[in-house]
Amino acid sequence: MTSQQPRADEPRGFSEFHRILAACVATRIVVDTSIQLFYSFLQIISLGMGLNVVMLGRMLSLRSAVGLSAPLFGNTADRYGYLRVMRVALVLAAAGTFLLGSGGGFWTVAAGMVLSGVGLTGFIPTLLAYISAQLPFAQRARGIGILEYSWALAGIFGLSLMGLLFDHFSWRLPFFVLGAAMLGSWALLGLLPKAPRGVEVTAGADSEAGGPAEATAAGGEGGAGKAVGKGSIPSYTARISTIAPGAVRRVTDLFDLGWNWRSAYAVIGANCLFLFSQGHVMIAHGVWLQSEYGLTASGLGLAALAQGAADLAGAVLVSLITDRVGKKRSFQAGILGSTLFYGLLPVANIGLWPVMVMLVLLRFSYEYGLVSAIALISEQAPDRRGKLMSLTVAINLVGITFTGFTGPWMYTRFGAWGLGPVAAGCTLAAFVLVTVWGRESAGAAEGSG
Repeated sequence: MTSQQPRADEPRGFSEFHRILAACVATRIVVDTSIQLFYSFLQIISLGMGLNVVMLGRMLSLRSAVGLSAPLFGNTADRYGYLRVMRVALVLAAAGTFLLGSGGGFWTVAAGMVLSGVGLTGFIPTLLAYISAQLPFAQRARGIGILEYSWALAGIFGLSLMGLLFDHFSWRLPFFVLGAAMLGSWALLGLLPKAPRGVEVTAGADSEAGGPAEATAAGGEGGAGKAVGKGSIPSYTARISTIAPGAVRRVTDLFDLGWNWRSAYAVIGANCLFLFSQGHVMIAHGVWLQSEYGLTASGLGLAALAQGAADLAGAVLVSLITDRVGKKRSFQAGILGSTLFYGLLPVANIGLWPVMVMLVLLRFSYEYGLVSAIALISEQAPDRRGKLMSLTVAINLVGITFTGFTGPWMYTRFGAWGLGPVAAGCTLAAFVLVTVWGRESAGAAEGSG
């Protein structure tokens, strides 16, 4: 007879969650600062590296393109553990960040972009899967909302500090500081507990407002359970497996999100378009503020602080109301608000203050929609959450990859009119996707996959 190990059969509640969340937020502040660094200081970094802003934008696209490897990280995390993958990813991201700061020429920068891209690809979705596994769906938006405070805090504190380092020392120092902080975070994550057991989802258990699904234990961290669909409905890859050879089945399995795949991919696709829109504007907004309004590195840091405060307000609102309002409705509200402010961006380009007000309002609505979307995605395939989150990041990075080409290029040719209207059109497409095909959760889905 096998001895039974004492393990958590259900995700943790908030009473046992604070230490885990504090460590994850601290680590994400470091990671998010490294991501946002280029958005605010693209022109300063490009001068230091000896590249023009269009070329550096394309190099950032290389970092994003590496995210297509995310499904491999997701499968690995589901099998061997979220924490292991997160810690390995942090080491890779730190190595890439050190290479970027060394400024050793074009190929060194390219290698740094690839390494940091691999690290970010492995870390962010695995962290989201880890946090999602710690909380029931009814509390998920609250937990993820608090985790996403890190993006805002990175803008408020991280980028402000980076602006001072750029101004008073050199363009290299921020990269070395961030790389060292990532290694410190590697040690911190080693103190956290493994994720509790996953769940099998039975369809029809969740309400539109996001009530908890009926669940049974289905393996621990590193052991994804077997999905139970409505009436045992097979996923699309299960159908393919009856006619496809083994190699094809192995490839398609990387993209198998179970019987609720249609809703899952609709929500992920909408999120990709939503991220593309923001990236298209944000990758060029530092150049915009610097070239048209003369902001210095410290001024750009202050602008980042204001936008970070807006991010924080959006994430706080998610943690307070989204579980009650519903994840899907909250995502839709964020999309519509962002569409409005994107459309108004060129009209506001008559002075620094109108532009800043519009950027702050945009960041608030964007952050509210984005964090709601993460909570919405997290329950589309709960029995294979590592794969789900990794696929989300991979598909998102396809969209973000294009922003390195579109944002700087469109701004240099059309100014603000090349930014706002393009982003508004993409957000409207995202709204259609999530409204027509997206569902609140796998448990709330109806009908066959």
